[in-house]
Amino acid sequence: MDSIEDIECIKPLLQYKYGCLVSKVMFTAAELGVFDLLLESGKLMPSTTIAERLGTSFTGMERLLDTCVGLKLLRVERTGSQALYGSTEFSNLYLAESSPKSQYHHMMFFSEITFLNLNYLTDAVRQGKSPLGKIYGDSSSNLFDVIFRSEGEMKRFSQSMNSNWHLCGRDVMAAFDLSHFPLICDLGGSGCGLAKECIAMYPNSTVTIFDLPNVVEMAKKHFVSPEEHRITFHEGDFFKDPIPEADLYILARILHDWDDEKCVQLLSRLHKACKPGGGVLVVEVVLNEDRSGPLEAHLQSMLMLLLTEGKERTPSEYNALFSAAGFKEVQLKKCQLYDAILGRK
Repeated sequence: MDSIEDIECIKPLLQYKYGCLVSKVMFTAAELGVFDLLLESGKLMPSTTIAERLGTSFTGMERLLDTCVGLKLLRVERTGSQALYGSTEFSNLYLAESSPKSQYHHMMFFSEITFLNLNYLTDAVRQGKSPLGKIYGDSSSNLFDVIFRSEGEMKRFSQSMNSNWHLCGRDVMAAFDLSHFPLICDLGGSGCGLAKECIAMYPNSTVTIFDLPNVVEMAKKHFVSPEEHRITFHEGDFFKDPIPEADLYILARILHDWDDEKCVQLLSRLHKACKPGGGVLVVEVVLNEDRSGPLEAHLQSMLMLLLTEGKERTPSEYNALFSAAGFKEVQLKKCQLYDAILGRK
């Protein structure tokens, strides 16, 4: 094999090697406010002006901007020795914090929480479980032991989840006809993003957010306004405390946090609380039955190994969980980013 063939063969390695750096460049530009500044200005700007407005060095900002152009996150127009930088449709829609479809908070969660813990992925693979206790020097066994310690951490996590629901909440809510479930309970839906998509789509429905007391307090303060009277709250631990009455229970990005035993325990509690004809809607990234993909599900499963007690699962694995909890009728619908599984009593 000659050197030209070597270079072609090794391109995937080079691409993956820089993967974390590519992500961090995008996260850094978002955190510094580059995308919001260019969106708000609506015009091309030199790097010196951008650096001055955002309080950074000229050298660092110029390199950051040129790298963002190379990643097609920004555009540049060069006239002689001057370079003028501008936003793209992509950056305006998804990277600027002020956009309704912004993924800013999801990026910040990855940058500030997930990336810091990736150094321990090797330990997680060796041990077959999350090494959070080693990372944080205490008995933490799950990401939520860490992020629920302060209001700021809880808010950041909820904002990250809402970034997802801004994009695909309507899609998963439309996977099944939920109009005959007027009373809905969203377990762990502290950011209220999916609840808001639900009541927008189903005007005769109300949604109760069931979460821990400190999480509910945070959610009331930051994520729901007084006029949104169709969203209410119930404080408690859904593994221990009485389950609120509802026609439909939603578990969105919940089951993948827990091992099979905990999942069956939770689903069994919901089955007991369900009325005949009632149901549970699970929203997750579902693996293909032969585990051939999708890649996003495998990557998420690695994160679950690192940060939680759970994993991503195949359709048959979800069917087994529902069946063990007593549900007889289970349907799966593939959606755009997350998939929907409906179990009926």
